[in-house]
Amino acid sequence: MNTSIKSSGKYEILYVIGIIAISFSSIFVRWSDAEVSVIAMYRLYLTNLLMLPLLWKYRKEMFRLTGKQWGLLLFSGLMLALHLLLWMASLRLTTVASSTVILTLEPIIVMFGSFFLFGASINRGMIVGIGLALIGSIAIGSGDFTMSGKAATGDLLSMLGTVAIAVHVLAGKQLLSHLSAFVYNFWVFGIAGTALALYNVFNGFAFTGYSSREWGIFLLLAVVPTLFGHYLFNWLMKVISASAVSMAVLGEPVFASLLAWVLLKESLSALQLWAGALILCGVWIFIRYGKEAPSPKPKKLLATGRKGEVRQ
Repeated sequence: MNTSIKSSGKYEILYVIGIIAISFSSIFVRWSDAEVSVIAMYRLYLTNLLMLPLLWKYRKEMFRLTGKQWGLLLFSGLMLALHLLLWMASLRLTTVASSTVILTLEPIIVMFGSFFLFGASINRGMIVGIGLALIGSIAIGSGDFTMSGKAATGDLLSMLGTVAIAVHVLAGKQLLSHLSAFVYNFWVFGIAGTALALYNVFNGFAFTGYSSREWGIFLLLAVVPTLFGHYLFNWLMKVISASAVSMAVLGEPVFASLLAWVLLKESLSALQLWAGALILCGVWIFIRYGKEAPSPKPKKLLATGRKGEVRQ
């Protein structure tokens, strides 16, 4: 379904809930003392555990997938795992403000990728938006480097994590044209969680022995930013435009920075404020004056069920 932002008024409440939900992710990660790969693994596994009661309803669709769909699910899941690993690691090295503001480059990367994958047009407004956002991102990195080399490394990890989540979104955009949000999320969360589990085994990280406080944080991550954040946004991509959904990331640094100021006592430097504003301005220009990428055309290799049927 291809609708404009203006026609999606009835989804505004869910949209705002999703923005606030994902903004809590950085706070919960900073509260935990566990390895970031362990945090991410249990975040995803616990989310799937919470989804189990609905599994019976989608039992027929769960395994009625083509080989290409399985391949895209595997790729999308691996990109999600890489994003969580890199971005969560960045939160241990840089501020919440820097890490989350860099994430606002996601819609730019998604739409730029859509140019090559789906034939989207690129106009002058897009180029201006990209330029401003990149300048702001570089400014944040250089500002952190003058304070700490670790902070600059954290910014780099956040940037790489942003690229990974953008690739994950592009893969999901194609799959969600043919799969229900539940099936897509369940398999992608499971694949990403398993990839992280293998990473933890390889590195010798403990799977048990965590305090009740840590388990509580893992559960909060599963419920708040994953179910009410990522899952919700993936579902919204089926009822409102992809551009509208991608714009949600613009609100994350605002709420996350405020939460970090209140809950973590993090201060905001003048450089972070100005660079963050520049990134937000660039991304807004890019989305406001850019043409939305056309929806990927259904392919027989991806379709499930009867010919011409698109599952919702």
